[in-house]
Amino acid sequence: MVQASPEQDGSILGNGSPVEGATKDEKSVLTISEREERKLGAGRRRKKARRKARKKLRKEQAAVIIAQQELAAAQQAAATQSPAVEQFALAGAASMKRRHWGLIFSFMLMVLAPLVAVIFYLTAVAEDQYVSTAGFTVRSQENSGATDLLGGLANFAGSTTASDSDILYAFIQSQEMVEAVDARIDLRSEYSRHWPRDWAFSIWPDATLEELIWYWQRIVGISYDSGSGLIEVQAVGFDAEVSQVITQAIVDVSQIQINALNERAREDAMGYARTDLDEAVAQLKSAREELTKFRTRTRIVDPEADIQGRMGVMNNLQQQLAEALIEHDLLEGTVSEGDPRTRKSLQRIEVIRARIDSERQTFTSDNTDTGAVGEDYPSLISEFESLTVDREYAEEAYRAALTALSVARDNATRQSRYLATYIKPTLAQESEYPRRPLLAGLTGLFLLLIWSIATLIYYSIRDRS
Repeated sequence: MVQASPEQDGSILGNGSPVEGATKDEKSVLTISEREERKLGAGRRRKKARRKARKKLRKEQAAVIIAQQELAAAQQAAATQSPAVEQFALAGAASMKRRHWGLIFSFMLMVLAPLVAVIFYLTAVAEDQYVSTAGFTVRSQENSGATDLLGGLANFAGSTTASDSDILYAFIQSQEMVEAVDARIDLRSEYSRHWPRDWAFSIWPDATLEELIWYWQRIVGISYDSGSGLIEVQAVGFDAEVSQVITQAIVDVSQIQINALNERAREDAMGYARTDLDEAVAQLKSAREELTKFRTRTRIVDPEADIQGRMGVMNNLQQQLAEALIEHDLLEGTVSEGDPRTRKSLQRIEVIRARIDSERQTFTSDNTDTGAVGEDYPSLISEFESLTVDREYAEEAYRAALTALSVARDNATRQSRYLATYIKPTLAQESEYPRRPLLAGLTGLFLLLIWSIATLIYYSIRDRS
């Protein structure tokens, strides 16, 4: 390479290009030098590019080797863990199978077809039904007070005695009620008019009494509140007039039943009152007879009066004795000792004292020689008091029995229980039954549940087999 002289430094640029004012030889020398430098730079770049390519190739080869090693290790691990696992190809596009078509057919057969049939029956075949409502309760005219208080305590204590409303609630559902209503309106002919067209809501013409009672539970609904005793009855019929006649018949027959219960209660009350009065009369007669026997035996009408008389005699004797003693004391102070008046005074005193002793013995002695009645007075008084108490008790029982009989007779003259109707039998203007949307919805729901359960059972058996 030719080196430029210092003198030529000013004519050469830093990039090797000739400067204006240089000679031809100098320009050629500079051009050759530039070409050589360019060649050297291109060689260096090619070497650098080759080195980069070799490095990149080595990295790619190393990555491929590592991936191959990892794949081999994974295959080996999979082979050691589950040697029986087979490799499957990817699943293809889903398509309808035979079982799928069978599932759709079963849904149409078990759900859609019955639902369509039910909807058609409800809309095109089923007849309209009308509802009549009546409400009533059993009232009593008995006075409140101690009876109601005792009744409230009995209810609080859990008494199991059935009320008139409970009896009436059971009676409305009984065979006797069905027979009574059927006697007023022929239920079989009224509810078999649409048979067999509307077979679901009608009854067959030759239904027996038991079947008619079963059908009665369908056409008559009863709502009963045991706390207040209110009873509400709803009757369903193909005609509004028929349903009203049924509810009116139920009210009338219930009133007859309450009257019968009331009559039976009055008869029982009168019978019990008469029985109590007869027992009281017999008891009073027996007590008076025993008292008469006592007076006949003792010849004493009233021992208390007799003893009061005897006590009067004793008091009189005591008074006479005191007067005789005073007179004797006065004589002793005025006369001598041998005076006849003194002896007479002493004799009178002794006689009075003897009489007092004899009277005292009559109270406790049973010796008739002393003037006693043959029995001691304490026993007689005790017996007389016992007989008197028996007679007084019999008299009070007799008065109570007479009062009870009078009250029972007063209650018998009026109706103590009656049927109070707070809702008279209504006459419907439009039909309420059958409730077609509700029945259709419930039918569809239950059919869907049955089909779902059957499908699950089928697939469970299929998976197990």
